[in-house]
Amino acid sequence: MVGATGRVTGKIGPGLVGEVLVHVRERRSTEAFLAHPAVPGEVLAVGTQVVVVEYQPPRTVYVAHALG
Repeated sequence: MVGATGRVTGKIGPGLVGEVLVHVRERRSTEAFLAHPAVPGEVLAVGTQVVVVEYQPPRTVYVAHALG
């Protein structure tokens, strides 16, 4: 899960629990996860491409801007 890429579908930021759609290779699907910023205070707008930095089962991820 860590290293998987996705796209923000619900704004992520301080005091907000956002949402991301992440491509899960093992399941060959795209799934929704609750998301928090990996960098404290960072705001990630809807549509931002992100990478999963930390995964907390069952459905929570910490994400950062994807490079490129």
